[in-house]
Amino acid sequence: MSENDTTTLPEGKQAALDELLAIRGGNPAARAEVTMAGHDPFYPTPFRVGESAAAALAAVGVAASDIWEMRTGRRQQIKVDVSEAAATLRTVDYTRAPNRDGTYEHVPIPQTMAHMLTVTQPWRTADGRWLLPHFNLPNLAARVLDVLKCESTPQAVQAAVARWNADELEEAIAAAGACGGTIRSRDEWLAHPQGRYLAERPVIEIERIGDSAPEPFIPGTRPLSGTRVLDLTRILAGPIAGRTLAEHGADVLMVTSRGLPQTPEHVRDTSHGKRSCFLDVKLATDAARLALLAGEADVFIDGYRPGRLAARGFGAEQLAALRPGIVHVTVSCFGSGGPFAERAGWEQIAQAVTGVCEANGRLTGAGQPKLVFAPMCDYTTGYLAAYGAMLALARRAREGGSYRVHVSLCQAAMFAQRRGLVDAFGDAPGKLSEDALKPLYVDEETCYGPLRTLGPVLKMSETPCRWVLPTPRLGGDEAVWLTHARTAWLNG
Repeated sequence: MSENDTTTLPEGKQAALDELLAIRGGNPAARAEVTMAGHDPFYPTPFRVGESAAAALAAVGVAASDIWEMRTGRRQQIKVDVSEAAATLRTVDYTRAPNRDGTYEHVPIPQTMAHMLTVTQPWRTADGRWLLPHFNLPNLAARVLDVLKCESTPQAVQAAVARWNADELEEAIAAAGACGGTIRSRDEWLAHPQGRYLAERPVIEIERIGDSAPEPFIPGTRPLSGTRVLDLTRILAGPIAGRTLAEHGADVLMVTSRGLPQTPEHVRDTSHGKRSCFLDVKLATDAARLALLAGEADVFIDGYRPGRLAARGFGAEQLAALRPGIVHVTVSCFGSGGPFAERAGWEQIAQAVTGVCEANGRLTGAGQPKLVFAPMCDYTTGYLAAYGAMLALARRAREGGSYRVHVSLCQAAMFAQRRGLVDAFGDAPGKLSEDALKPLYVDEETCYGPLRTLGPVLKMSETPCRWVLPTPRLGGDEAVWLTHARTAWLNG
């Protein structure tokens, strides 16, 4: 371990939870309600991936307990297991379907995703540095290939990247509206203007952006009973935020358009507990329908490229004018400001630019930068987004107001880095055992057929986290809110 990898900050899950509860403020006694069992490593990486995720889930539990206290006067006990929290970062490893004889078997990832993983890797550049180009989704992959002037094979991409200097290629890819990132060390990132910007801000930014009357929570049997959430996101971080809110009783309506590229396995695994409809905001009639839905929503989660929905009339301030009291949640790669703020990005980009990829390769003896093989930024960001939304809803209930919540993949990577490192990780299990999985599995009858998957792992003493609805068919529901009677049935 080099000098640059040590930290004077407190390590692990306790310090992580303290950092998140500082954003909440209020009565510090809630800290004693939380039990976090176990420790890292769960994955073969020096980063405290599981402890960071466990802390984010525990914070969600505290926020749910806050809201439950507003409803009932009672608080709850919260338990999270680090290994279980870490396992949720790779839900695809635990999704199973029955074969012909009824035995449940693992559902493999599609070949398109398997191929993407072979080319979305760090490649050496002409100046001796490294850069990671991203090839997920056909339209974005085509833009990267147009910059590189090559085919989509590891050999071709390696040769093409080798003809560029790292920062020049990073800028060319960004100019093309595609995604890629120079591999930086943690020190290099913190010296970069974008890293400096994020380091000066909390991991979750919550800002009051408008005035409105307080809105107490309506009667219900779960923390978020009666809460309406519009989920305009895809592929992991944003969908995990919506799924987490659904686990606490929210009516979550996913909104996407028919032609928008998706990754089927992520739609399947991040949509439990939600409904799904098609609306195309480029069409006047569909935009009008979305505006009607937003006018009755409590939370609006925006996972589009920065500024895209604002250009269609659905930015945070526009929504606050339409629906005073709304909580607008932005999920981005690079954060709320800084020179990279308008750029799109993915899990692997956040690992690349912030120092995770560089340190993981060096400390695991890979001989080059290496990705942590778990979407540590995506899932943690999703949990942080849900936590921020719940904090804002509680604040709205107390004092009124409309709120903007901003979370980012890069902030989640930096949050994990602040936890310090573990030394012995070569024998980390990487997966839960069958015995550990049995009480966590959820069986559903879905549009995909019978499914068995890893269910919610956050444990609440009075309101167990659960998905009432099975994972939906994309676009299979009407673009309407449930009636209060239907909502009561869902939460009963």
